[in-house]
Amino acid sequence: MRATSKTVDFGAPDRSGAHVFRVEIPEGRSSLVIVAEDYGHHGEMGGVPASEDRVHLTRLVWSAIAEAARHEFNGRLQAAKLPTARWRTGTNRVDRLLGKELCVLAWAAEGAPEQLWPVVCAKWAALRPEERWWLYSMTSAEAGLPEDKGRGWRKALAEALSDGSAPAERRKKRPRPVEPDMQNLSLFSLPEGDSEPGLALFPEESRS
Repeated sequence: MRATSKTVDFGAPDRSGAHVFRVEIPEGRSSLVIVAEDYGHHGEMGGVPASEDRVHLTRLVWSAIAEAARHEFNGRLQAAKLPTARWRTGTNRVDRLLGKELCVLAWAAEGAPEQLWPVVCAKWAALRPEERWWLYSMTSAEAGLPEDKGRGWRKALAEALSDGSAPAERRKKRPRPVEPDMQNLSLFSLPEGDSEPGLALFPEESRS
């Protein structure tokens, strides 16, 4: 991201109309935490809604995954020389691509047994960002709304990321090939002319 760009919370562009995710954390611990996708200027055009809730989490599930997400996102923001953030009560804005990654973690944790939430967090952290983006695209296409819990790819995520009795981070990571066109690209890199993180990587996703 260009040095002149300003962000708020977890890498979200500090301008109106940006495509971002919102994490709504209520004051009451009995209320649900809501992760929603806000389409910004793309909303309410061509049948696209202004925003869509992606997942509703109990405070217990949210508390189990919040630190893993904060640690991962802040590491990436810091590497991109952008301000870091922390979760707070109220509305938290999240960069579009980071929001997709958060949904993958939330979808996996919501369907996993409580004792395996640390395994889910560890296996999610071991994935590459582009792997999380792909999982988001596959899942949201058929089961990306709160009422889709336990269906299709949503169910598969929970089973895949909770499979095991020990956190994946304790195991030796096996090297995975990197796509040639991904080697020199950063999540927050923007070529001249682009106005939003990630558009250079997945131009078609700007309209999804």
